[in-house]
Amino acid sequence: MKKTLIATGMAVAMMLPLGANAADYVIDTKGAHASINFKVSHLGYSFIKGRFNTFSGEFSYDPADVDASSVEVVVDTTSLDSNHAERDKHIRSSDFIDASKFSEATFKSTAVKDKGDGKLDVMGDLTLHGVTKPITIEAEFVGAGQDPWGGERAGFNGTTRLELADFKIPVMGDSSYVDMELHVEGVKK
Repeated sequence: MKKTLIATGMAVAMMLPLGANAADYVIDTKGAHASINFKVSHLGYSFIKGRFNTFSGEFSYDPADVDASSVEVVVDTTSLDSNHAERDKHIRSSDFIDASKFSEATFKSTAVKDKGDGKLDVMGDLTLHGVTKPITIEAEFVGAGQDPWGGERAGFNGTTRLELADFKIPVMGDSSYVDMELHVEGVKK
């Protein structure tokens, strides 16, 4: 009986596709191990930095087949935080992102390109301010492995520049774009 179980187990293992190392992850926002940050010019004299405090998402990553990776993120635009309540109220208003009307921004990848040495381009559709446009996030694999609580994690950093006019967000002064900085740590499902 024992030999039959071992043989059956080996046969099943051999039928599984080789390299099936893809893993699905939930972005760790509960542990505050992920952030979506922005930097925008203020009238050409300085920069304002901020973040979105509330977001969620998932990604799939296979180090043996990086091009098969994917990511989806939903951002609560009402959670915009630049550490200044009056400014945040203005940025959230219809003068800029109109968070009361467009309370969510979404990103869904359409392709991932492995550029080697842990660098990747994540292409996808960003819906912001009611407009959907393709963007590319230049990303970098930070690391993966066991965490102290018995789970598995993987992390990435990424950057992209968004032209505000592309999303029909009014431009003030020299503030025609916003630079996004993303830090993503996922917990394996």
